[in-house]
Amino acid sequence: MAMPQIKPVESGAPEIAVSAKNISKNYGDVEALKDLTLEFPKGQLTSLLGPSGCGKTTLLKIIAGLLEPTSGIVEVNGKAVTGPGPDRAFVFQDFALLPWASVLRNVAFGLELRGVGKSEREDIAAKYIKDVGLGGFEGSFPHELSGGMRQRVGLARALSVDAEVLLMDEPFSAVDEQTRRKFQEDLLSLVQNENKTFIFVTHSIEEAVYVSDQIAILLPRPSRVSDIIRPSDLRTKDVDNIRRDPEYLDTVDRIWALLRTYVE
Repeated sequence: MAMPQIKPVESGAPEIAVSAKNISKNYGDVEALKDLTLEFPKGQLTSLLGPSGCGKTTLLKIIAGLLEPTSGIVEVNGKAVTGPGPDRAFVFQDFALLPWASVLRNVAFGLELRGVGKSEREDIAAKYIKDVGLGGFEGSFPHELSGGMRQRVGLARALSVDAEVLLMDEPFSAVDEQTRRKFQEDLLSLVQNENKTFIFVTHSIEEAVYVSDQIAILLPRPSRVSDIIRPSDLRTKDVDNIRRDPEYLDTVDRIWALLRTYVE
């Protein structure tokens, strides 16, 4: 993907794509989330960051409609979430590819489930395969691909269904550091070009600061939002310069100071 110049976030209150209102989730006697409220601006990337077990993935699955909250409500564009829907797509940590299907079939699979004709869905899938840097691998199978390439297939599949909200559960955790950095650069390009709302779970402070318009710091369970950090000035930087910017370094240190007391 081309290296983008990141445009500044427009001034004024942004439109809200997703809102989580007073979300609580109990697993028996365990409170995972308690009265958590958080808004996700449209067209921006929000990272959920916090210590292990703080409920980041639980919140993501509730937004996806894969889990029901014990109480509270999630709204996407003002409509209550009652289950999975075409307005949201999930990028899984473990790729979740069909092992018997080609790259083209895997990417087109969501469109196939929606009843899109073969020719149209394959054209759409081919576009996103190219966009994520896998042009020429349409006929390959998952076992023939590296971990990074398989994750690109999963990302292309999520993009192909043209959902308004992309939910990403530590999508880069299973790849090497070099591939991870390239994915982060590509993700910035996607946020810039796709005009979608990204909700991104990560354990990496550095990654969150690098890719995010907004970072929600979650406390240990029962989880709630501790702080909202918006490294807005970094969005004006060329991607090559973000990690050298004093604001990047200061924001990483600030978040670590918030989280270090919760690390055992």
